[in-house]
Amino acid sequence: MARAETASRPTSGGAGAAGPVVVLADARTPTERELIAGWARAERPGAELIDCDDPALAARLERGDDPSVEPVRVTWLPRERDGDRRVHTADLLALTNPHRPWAPLQARIARRDPDRARVTAGEPATLSDLRARFRDEVGGGPDGFGAFVARQATLAVERAERQVIGDRYKVPRLVAEQLTASAGFRERVGELADRLGRPADAVLAEAAGGLQELAAVQSRLVIDVYRTVMGPLHKRAWNVRVDDAGLEALRELNRHHALVFLPSHRSYADPLVLGQVLDERGFPPNHTLGGANMSFWPLGPLARRSGMIFIRRSFRDDEVYKLAIREYFGYLAAKRFNLEWYIEGGRSRTGKLRAPRYGLLRYLIDAVEARRTDDVYLVPVAITYDQLAEVGLMAAEERGAKKQAEGLGWLAGYARAQQRAIGTVDVRFGEALSLAERLDAGRAAGAPRTRTMQKVAFEVCDGINRVTAIVPTSLVALALLGVEGRALTLPEVQALLAPLLDYVDARALPVSGGVAPLRRDPAVRATLDRLAGAGVVTAYADGTEPVFTIQPDRHHVAAFYRNSAIHWFVNRAIVELATLHAAECDSADPLDDAWHEALRLRELLVHEFFFADKRVFSDQLEAETGLLDPGWRARTGSPEQAQAMLEDTGFLLAHRVLRPFLEGYLVVADRLAARDPREPIEEPRFLDECRAVGGQWLLQRRLHSPESVSRELFATALRLARHRDLVDPGREEVAERRREFLAEVRGAVEHTTTIAELDERSREARGDA
Repeated sequence: MARAETASRPTSGGAGAAGPVVVLADARTPTERELIAGWARAERPGAELIDCDDPALAARLERGDDPSVEPVRVTWLPRERDGDRRVHTADLLALTNPHRPWAPLQARIARRDPDRARVTAGEPATLSDLRARFRDEVGGGPDGFGAFVARQATLAVERAERQVIGDRYKVPRLVAEQLTASAGFRERVGELADRLGRPADAVLAEAAGGLQELAAVQSRLVIDVYRTVMGPLHKRAWNVRVDDAGLEALRELNRHHALVFLPSHRSYADPLVLGQVLDERGFPPNHTLGGANMSFWPLGPLARRSGMIFIRRSFRDDEVYKLAIREYFGYLAAKRFNLEWYIEGGRSRTGKLRAPRYGLLRYLIDAVEARRTDDVYLVPVAITYDQLAEVGLMAAEERGAKKQAEGLGWLAGYARAQQRAIGTVDVRFGEALSLAERLDAGRAAGAPRTRTMQKVAFEVCDGINRVTAIVPTSLVALALLGVEGRALTLPEVQALLAPLLDYVDARALPVSGGVAPLRRDPAVRATLDRLAGAGVVTAYADGTEPVFTIQPDRHHVAAFYRNSAIHWFVNRAIVELATLHAAECDSADPLDDAWHEALRLRELLVHEFFFADKRVFSDQLEAETGLLDPGWRARTGSPEQAQAMLEDTGFLLAHRVLRPFLEGYLVVADRLAARDPREPIEEPRFLDECRAVGGQWLLQRRLHSPESVSRELFATALRLARHRDLVDPGREEVAERRREFLAEVRGAVEHTTTIAELDERSREARGDA
């Protein structure tokens, strides 16, 4: 019986081992024991045959000899259908478990369909080796040697079974039992008990309870059932496009290291889509970490037994529960079980990648630093939908609607909404990041641990953005959201898209399905029709030709689609604003003025977008100025020249990309500046005030887009203000800095308005709109 990290040997067959052999039978029925006994007579003649649960096992282990102990089990396989041996709906309707048939049926199955009953042998181990491992791993623990041997036998035969059933059923067994029996675990529990001033036995019992709560007790049957039951929640709605090349690059890596999949999070369907992709390509199931809000019946029990780990919503001061999480993460990483969670913490309400949360990453770093595992690899994953049924509800929540609680009624409604085909989902995988390498680099540079963790999280988020595909709906929404609510004909929409597609082509940005189709009428019209069918775009067809527009009450929804690709266009938008600023400075070095303005905008938006370090950012902006106009420096000598150059580009982006965010920041800056600097700020009430004032400004046309009135956007702006020390109460200097912040944001908003005017003037001059 090899250690858990050692590769298990093939199933049955091969020469018998030299010396005495004990075949340890994991037999649950007389039929299984008979099959194992027949295998032993043929493959291990003369071997002793003992059941794992036989009381005589302990006495046999106490003899003075050193036999080879070989665990054996009968592996039952589902009936083969079209080359596939997974459980099907027909099996469920028959109330059978093909992975563990009813005892009365087993003899008939073995006789009539012998290929379904495979005798599987785990890797053997000598009794002396097992004793040495018992001393090293368990020490003086409460478990006896017989219990340890039985547990090791179960693990060894489980590993061997995967060569028969495939990695899609790679699941951990006896996790809590192994950890609580471990000498190292009990030592760490004792240290925590001393620190908390509590009895060690009480802390051990509480930690063991936490492990039992966390550990996903997976079942092969439930894994198949979960796929069958949950499949309709996504398979009918989307056609899945997969970056198979990126996934294949991970396959070899996964043979030696655990992978931690960190996808973008825009839909409840994300874990189902990624699970389907990995399952169809033979990857083991991920242990997916989710919030306890999704643990309701019947979803919770099914999900937990198929690999979902439900984490408590809040455990800030619970040191024992934190220890249980660290130990569980360390165990899964050491045994090369893959993990999955959402680094954003929750679904994006705006469609844009949110700022990372560090809690779970911190526990993973603990496991690597404690040498529980040599390394794990973090895998950025971008999951991009060209349509989502749940966007309307999320947009309503952004405007202040109460979020519907998850439950059985919610699940039924969600399932109904997914019953029709609505589009495509694009799944792409970024370059895997070695966590050990990044921790070593941080230590070598003398960086604080927290700073290294933040840098790793940023690199993951940047990796997600770099492989996020641009979907057609995001491009159409980007184009239409910049025309101030005017309705456009199909040729006018195409005229708006043409320079945008040229830009996408020039930068070789990833587009789901490619750019070429969007240059033709049918694809553009089909995209508009899909958005109209979803209620995002309003199509008016009673005139001489159809016209399309986005009504104000649908701006949040349209912005969600635009924002899935917005990161690709932020630097271009900054260059446009920096160009205006440099021309207004009237200095001898417009490039230097533009660079400083770009840095100022970068700092203003640093909590909203993921920017490269300053050196790379400088290179990126230089490339953008070349795309804007190769003669950029010569044409920024005056405001008039700069504006003429911007008009000549044929398509401007700053008002489409940045104005909604900057106007949301303007509301927050205004409310801060209006407050007495000595008055403390209660965030929930302050955000409610911002939403109320934003609604007023929208009616007064002081804001250009309803999407600027967003609780998530206001919260990010307040985080920036807190980072600049503008939130905590103070004296007049705080009030003065708040007024400076307001002036800074107002200036940026005014520049976006100028860009909007130039864009409209340019389109009118060309006759595009």
